[in-house]
Amino acid sequence: MATIKELIAGIEVEREAAEKREQKARKEIEVILASAQQEGRSALSEEEDARCEELFNMIELAKTQQAGITQKLARAKKVEVEETEAEARLDQVRRTNAGATNRKPAYDEVMRVGREERVYNKESDPNGKQFLSDVSRQFLYGDVGAGSRLARHMQEERVERGPYLQRAAGDTTTTNWAGLTVPQYLVDMVAPAVANLRPFADAATNKHTLPADGMSVNISQVTTATTAGLQATQLTSVSAQSADDTLLTIPVQTAAGFQNISRQAIDRGTGIEDVLLQDLFARYNTDLDNQLINQASTGLLAVANANTWTQGTPTGAQLYSQITKAASGVESSLLAMGQPTHVVMHSRRWYWFSSQTSTAWPMLNFQNPSQTMNNNAFGYAYNNAYNQGPRGVLPNGLAVVVDNNIPTNLGAGTNEDRVAVVSQRECHLWEDPNQPAYIRAEQPNAPQLGVLLVVYGYYAYTFSRYANAVQSLSGTGLVTPVFPG
Repeated sequence: MATIKELIAGIEVEREAAEKREQKARKEIEVILASAQQEGRSALSEEEDARCEELFNMIELAKTQQAGITQKLARAKKVEVEETEAEARLDQVRRTNAGATNRKPAYDEVMRVGREERVYNKESDPNGKQFLSDVSRQFLYGDVGAGSRLARHMQEERVERGPYLQRAAGDTTTTNWAGLTVPQYLVDMVAPAVANLRPFADAATNKHTLPADGMSVNISQVTTATTAGLQATQLTSVSAQSADDTLLTIPVQTAAGFQNISRQAIDRGTGIEDVLLQDLFARYNTDLDNQLINQASTGLLAVANANTWTQGTPTGAQLYSQITKAASGVESSLLAMGQPTHVVMHSRRWYWFSSQTSTAWPMLNFQNPSQTMNNNAFGYAYNNAYNQGPRGVLPNGLAVVVDNNIPTNLGAGTNEDRVAVVSQRECHLWEDPNQPAYIRAEQPNAPQLGVLLVVYGYYAYTFSRYANAVQSLSGTGLVTPVFPG
């Protein structure tokens, strides 16, 4: 039988689900009304009017449900208080002075106040084995003990990281958890496997919060501007032009990965859980960043205005000149709407660039707080590791981002990489703020004792608000670099 704390946790999840249904209905009504307003319609269509009526009924139903659930929750909490008070009375210690007057009370005869440890913590479950084992036991066999521990864990998460549960809670109950939040200490301890990860997404994009609902983000683009001109004579007509816009629709995409893990691996394995978690999260981040750069039609390199650099014996000074040329193209496209801020390149291009010399001095000096920058160097590099922010700054102020999701097999010889120059202001990325992604457990192959672990997340992006706002370099100057020596 469930404890009162577990019952309260289930009731709170039920209330959150009802609140979510009400919010979604209100949002849909707002979208319908906004659409009619944007199209200049004074009335809704029959379908829209019927849908709005249906949504209003859903709102009223959700509000009624919330009132009943709130009342039920209040009663449950009253019972919890009464139980707590009863336990406190039972725990009181009264001295009877029986026996020797100097006898010290036994340890268990003294009431103490302490901090209750979380269900899953670093000390008792450092590798997350108990957590994953409970997930599999709950879904395969409906294990009561595992379900109770998972319920308490979710209640702890709701208290400490409430906003993270909004997406995962849904209509689940304490006896049927369809989604579970990974214990935070497990996420913190994960050391990513070798992967390209997401340097560009983290360092050079303008980040936004992904809307709670819908599978697209819509942006208005002004395609026909107003005009202004010199009035020929007094009282004559002045310049006029009707402004117009076009809707830029950006799809919401899903990055996801899964691992089908055997019950034996969970129960009898050692360290397997760590490997699975770290690799799934690393692949998720890598795929998101890779799509931003390489996705057909909408990716960074697909929308960039290409600048061909043909050079059989490229030098660092020549590459810098080409980067400046691309930066000029970015500014010409944006003018006062933005300025070039970042250069994105592969690590092989960065290290080749760093190896170049001007007379007898390196073109890029690595920053050392104890030394003065050499005046013969024209740029400097940070001592940042991969995926830890910009790697350096060029003389024109552009920050360099090293990202190995930049391909190295392009061009006629399939040996070219690419260099992109961007304005951070025009690299837009929408993500769910409640990352890291959640892990869900299903039972598609329960007869084979298999448990499916899934990592997923939603995002949207665009580099297309302004034409040619992204510039790229291509050509034989970017073939596999040859290091001096």
